[in-house]
Order: sequence, then structure tokens, then C-alpha cells
Amino acid sequence: MKITWYGTNSLVVEAAGERILFDPFVQLRGGEHPNSLDEFLGEKTVFITHGHFDHLFFVPDLLSEGDPTVFCSRTPAETLEEMAESTDQVAVIAPGMTIRIGNVKIHVLQGRHIVFDKRLILETLNPCRLLRSALNLPFLVWANRKFQENGETLVYELEAEGKRIQILGSLNLDDQENYEPGADLLVMPYQGSTFLEKEADRVLARLRPERVMLSHFDNAFPPISQNVDTRGLGILLREKYPMIRCVKPEYGKPVHL
Repeated sequence: MKITWYGTNSLVVEAAGERILFDPFVQLRGGEHPNSLDEFLGEKTVFITHGHFDHLFFVPDLLSEGDPTVFCSRTPAETLEEMAESTDQVAVIAPGMTIRIGNVKIHVLQGRHIVFDKRLILETLNPCRLLRSALNLPFLVWANRKFQENGETLVYELEAEGKRIQILGSLNLDDQENYEPGADLLVMPYQGSTFLEKEADRVLARLRPERVMLSHFDNAFPPISQNVDTRGLGILLREKYPMIRCVKPEYGKPVHL
């Protein structure tokens, strides 16, 4: 099994002869990892964790220029209906479902989105910071209104080749969902709060994975994203979870299980 990170929460999982793309996103002007839609056009299977613009905005282009089947919950499907020429290849899914892609089994679980705290919001709205990437602001204002999450963040659990990986769309979990701990790999977004170590601690205490791969830690859509300092997470892992290995992936470089 091979997992390749393409910035933000964009991942390609290769397992049992299948390729599955999650949350494709082309970074905005000034993004830390400049990429293009061409990197995603050949993919045939796409899963979306939730409907925010940095997970969904470029999917209409994939539908019009490529030939993927897109799996997502109801709210992003409704957004795609408004934006895409055709949504014939959009499949609406919900927690409790299991989808088979060849010999890859994907369980759909309820997740939750991280809650943006007041301190983070105030820091993001700093005028100097906004001015540095002012050209992105009109799009970001529009996109944050247009692309809604609506409480539908999903967690995907993949089983293939004797391995099990869990993919989060945001650094939070649902209180009522029954997650199976001990996955071989947890893909964990690491952005969206002033208190990231505290949020990560709650997630790790419930899921107890063998290994963690970070995502969404980069500055993909300035000025409302940033390159996150992960040193605090390293301290948390060493002191409280020394048995969990952590990988901070490099763009386009596969992580092998």
C-alpha cells in the first residue's frame, strides 16, 4: 500500500491495483506547493471528506475534463449540482456505508470538523497578513460562503492488502461514532486551531494508530492558511505516545506501508 500527499488534504492511495484520490485541491497564488489540475485529471475514483472549498472546489473541473466517479455526502453533492455541467458520476454516500473499489474496502464513518477558535480567527484577520495575499481575498470570501460543510465531515477507513488506514477530513472526531482503534496508519490533518496539540491528543487517545501521517499542515491558500509548526506535536508524541510513529510527508513522495 502506498500513500502520496499532494498538499493540503490531497492524497492518492494505491492498493490492490487501485488508485483512489482524496480531496483534490490546486493551491492558490502564493501556496506553498504550487500544483495544477493536470496532476489529478487521470484519476478515476475520487472521495471527498467534506464540502469546504479546499476539498471540493476543483472537482467540477475534474468532472468536465476527466472521467472520475466522485463519492461524497449530500451537501457537497448539492454544491456540485450547482457548479458542474453533469453530476451523473457523483455518488452520494453517508456514514454506515461500505464501498468496494476492486479489492479495496472503504468504510464511511461520521467525523467532525475542527472548531476555529477566536484567537486563530483574530490572528488570521491581521491586516498585515491579509495585505500580503490580498489578491486571493475576493475568491476566499466567495468560496467560504459557497462551499459549506454542514456537519457532514466524513472519516474513511480503508482495508486492503492486510492493512487498515483511517483518513480524516479534519482534526476532530464524532462523539457517538464507533471508531476501531489501532489502524496501521492514520492520516491526520493538522491545521485549524490555536490549540492543535490538544486537538491531536483527543484524536490520538481514541484512535491509537500504529503510525500517523500528517496532512493539511501547509500554507495552501494564504492568507487564511499557514505553514504549521509541528514541533509541539512531536513533543506530545514523545511524551505521551512514544509507540506511535509520525511521518510529515514531502509533497509527491510516497509513504509505503
